[in-house]
Amino acid sequence: MMRIAIASGKGGTGKTTVATNLALAAAAKNVPVAYLDCDVEEPNGALFLKPDTERELNVEVSVPAIDLKKCVGCGICGKICQFNAIAALGEKILLFPELCHGCGGCWLACPTYAVTESKRITGKLQIGQNTEGVKFIQGLLNIGEAMSPPVIKAVKRAAPEAELTIIDSPPGTSCPVIESIRDSNYVILVTEPTPFGLNDLKLAVDMVKALVLPFVVVINRADSGDDQTRQFCRDIGAGIIEIPDSRKVAEAYSRGELAFNAVPEFRDVFTGLLDKILATANPVSGQLERSVER
Repeated sequence: MMRIAIASGKGGTGKTTVATNLALAAAAKNVPVAYLDCDVEEPNGALFLKPDTERELNVEVSVPAIDLKKCVGCGICGKICQFNAIAALGEKILLFPELCHGCGGCWLACPTYAVTESKRITGKLQIGQNTEGVKFIQGLLNIGEAMSPPVIKAVKRAAPEAELTIIDSPPGTSCPVIESIRDSNYVILVTEPTPFGLNDLKLAVDMVKALVLPFVVVINRADSGDDQTRQFCRDIGAGIIEIPDSRKVAEAYSRGELAFNAVPEFRDVFTGLLDKILATANPVSGQLERSVER
């Protein structure tokens, strides 16, 4: 079983386009495939894959609860919290649950057992499948929540068994992205041939190298922009796969349609992309080769 994460240093490069079209390409080849939308702050994979939601699950995180009858105002809970989720002001204890990381330090350290573990809902999962047979899980972070990693973790825990799992990550290189791509077998970094795309690609490359994950760079709308992105990839020895610019694909995207279905000539583009990526897998060790032919 392979887990392929689709990531990008910035938004708008075509990350979800690549992820959803790869999922359809796999389903068309009768490869059991699951699509995980880990961009939980603004998921949009469902707009294109159009799954039927079969069930919904709440995502809960651990937070402290204070029993004021047992509290003696020692302030230990506030001192041990590294995220300022508890403020001890004499005999008054203030809780900021949205800042809590659920580490459990406060209820373990409380000498009078006044702090206990409780739960609160921070988001939900939607689980289903579309007509092409792509298994689908989407995370939705509640409005106003500061931390998305707990919902991302829940999405990955709920992943069904599949020969290929495609993880649609959030854009950027911060904690939500790292949580999404962690434990993946392979990472596809989607970029565009522009100075902005190149700048953020460099950050994304540093991220996957720090996580020691094999990767390939997909240059979307490759026949626009300049050649600096290609040269950077050559300099660092990264594999390059190019997707040409197409007005038809953009028009299909605006209608919520996938290029794999709406633009016949792009079926071969994404099938070829999938084949190139799967061809790098070693079925014995599960490790992936670094080189991907352009």
